[in-house]
Amino acid sequence: MALHLGEEAPNFTAETTDGTIDFHDWKSGSWAVFFSHPADYTPVCTTELGKTAALQAEFDARGVKTIAISVDPIEDHRGWAPDIGDVGGTDLNFPIIADPGKRVSELYDMIHPGEGDTSSVRSVFIIDPNNKIRLTLTYPKSVGRNFDEILRVIDALQLTDKAPVATPADWQPGDRVIVSTMVSTDDAKARFGLVEEVKPYLRWTPAPKV
Repeated sequence: MALHLGEEAPNFTAETTDGTIDFHDWKSGSWAVFFSHPADYTPVCTTELGKTAALQAEFDARGVKTIAISVDPIEDHRGWAPDIGDVGGTDLNFPIIADPGKRVSELYDMIHPGEGDTSSVRSVFIIDPNNKIRLTLTYPKSVGRNFDEILRVIDALQLTDKAPVATPADWQPGDRVIVSTMVSTDDAKARFGLVEEVKPYLRWTPAPKV
């Protein structure tokens, strides 16, 4: 089924490399990055999971849990884990869901039609502490994901959840932001101090401390 931004991320119970989990219980109160990879023992996937393991301190600092899924069985995940550590330089430090029956992959519409197999595409779901889907990305199997972009989006979501601002094109943490159109210029100046009005609907302010 198609999942949309703002909808609740479907719950499920599944076997993982860290044991059996209930997804909502596992992430309770946290943000989550839930992402699929086409298959174990494949080159692009090995680099992606290695990168995720290497970035765990960055995810932890943002209150984010990471979890991966593929349609391979748990034995393959455990056998592949040392390769992830060898390639990425950090031992596997987050769970991988085993989904050989494709139950969870189909629940999240992760199976790539027309590819001649049952493997999942490179889907990414960023899910907030209230279990709402806040971002979805889908990459083809031949293209590895940019995990710096995933972190950037999390920073933007967390900032705009806490203050009435939006982030412009190519925004990076620490860059100036855009005042929400729902806030008057006078109220924005009272709240943020410095406000630069370029257009009545486009007003800049330094990124607030939240």
